[in-house]
Amino acid sequence: MATMLIADDNPQLLNILKSAAQREGFQTVVVRDGRQALEAFQAQTLQIILLDVMMPELDGFQVCREIRRESNVPIIMITARGEDFEKIMGLDIGADDYIVKPFSPGEVMARVRAVLRRIEKQEDPEKILQAAGLCVNLEDYSVTIDSKPVRLTKREVDMLWTLVHGRNRAYTREMLLDLLWGYDYYGDPRTVDSHMKRLRAKLDAVPHPDWEIRTIRNVGYKFEVLL
Repeated sequence: MATMLIADDNPQLLNILKSAAQREGFQTVVVRDGRQALEAFQAQTLQIILLDVMMPELDGFQVCREIRRESNVPIIMITARGEDFEKIMGLDIGADDYIVKPFSPGEVMARVRAVLRRIEKQEDPEKILQAAGLCVNLEDYSVTIDSKPVRLTKREVDMLWTLVHGRNRAYTREMLLDLLWGYDYYGDPRTVDSHMKRLRAKLDAVPHPDWEIRTIRNVGYKFEVLL
């Protein structure tokens, strides 16, 4: 049975989400602060995490960052505020989805199903991609250029892997948002551009004359081998 961690300091909301998750067939672990959330993460094998942003001890952003240091378990952030900067921050540090209170339990479970479907769809037997000296490894989320390691965030590795996997195919910003964020993202599609800018800066720190990520004007991006 799949296990869901639910972290929120509101006891009533915890009970509502716990009941909804159990109706979906999940085994549940519920905690009321960020430190307990990290302890539960360390102690359990989890399939998905619902993580409130505003919690005692450690907030949801801190917990998400710590989890992302060692795991790619799906995380859905929950907040009482809907500011775009908070959503973007949560997604940038590795959250897979973001939901704003108030919400219905049915909506939350629909988001859970969507995230898990996307993760399942992204699972590919080809976990290691190599092209012209570039190696992208989804088994340990490492990237090397001519054996030199390049330190990237999870989102940046996912973006690079997508482009290399579909080499010579142009991806629009909307396609990348759908593939990498995988839900109805209402933020600015230029979020992709900001991620791409940071990704390129890190890759360009190591010479790689045999390949490039090209900008296709009025379309998006594609990975090309230049040999």
